[in-house]
Amino acid sequence: MSLDNRPQYSGGCQCGAVRFHLDGALGDASVCHCRMCQKAAGNFYLPLVSVGAAKLSWTRGQPKRFRSSSAARRGFCARCGTPLTYEAADGIALAIGAFDAPEDLAPTIAWGVESKLPYVDDVARLPQKHTMGDLASASFLADLKSFQHPDFDTESWPPEQQP
Repeated sequence: MSLDNRPQYSGGCQCGAVRFHLDGALGDASVCHCRMCQKAAGNFYLPLVSVGAAKLSWTRGQPKRFRSSSAARRGFCARCGTPLTYEAADGIALAIGAFDAPEDLAPTIAWGVESKLPYVDDVARLPQKHTMGDLASASFLADLKSFQHPDFDTESWPPEQQP
């Protein structure tokens, strides 16, 4: 929380070229199953949260935008491709996964369910394993070095040692 007791949020793309900050209360959080959101996210659905009354600032870089329909534009990082925004006449929504603390933004409604993939509801029932749970068959993970931007603001990016 900020000193004036308003919530604050930050986030950005995977490579760190685009970062954002929000000051104030966000609007509704949702997932959208429509085919356009599936393609924009390259995934089963797209979790979004409305900027609402919060003040959005781009603190590093700006998203590149693609007009996906007559009603909306999609913002993404031109360097790494991370989906960042859904922008329409009724406002801007940000991809929940792009936030530094996505666990704080639980969706409360699902939209576009006419395009929901038939197996999505069964995903939570799949066997579950930790990323490092099977080093014998994925030995490359033992020496994995992430070049992803950390989940907090940095003064500069990328670090000197990144290839």
